Amino acid sequence: MKHRIHIERDEDGKFAASCPAQPGCWSQGDRREQAVGNMGDAIRGYIESLRTHGDPAPPPISEEVIDVNIGRAPCAV
Repeated sequence: MKHRIHIERDEDGKFAASCPAQPGCWSQGDRREQAVGNMGDAIRGYIESLRTHGDPAPPPISEEVIDVNIGRAPCAV
């Protein structure tokens, strides 16, 4: 099963990952690849915990990615 995750670099240079379809499920890593791997472990653990407690998994989030053209950004010369 595939899950869409969001990855951001924090102010300390580490990578933070979250999964919008799994509220409260997040992870981090020193490298992007580490954050992605840790996120996979976090999602599996989250779903396993839901099943153990008899809770339903949240429905998938429908998401659309749209490019927005903002034209040329002004710059100081």
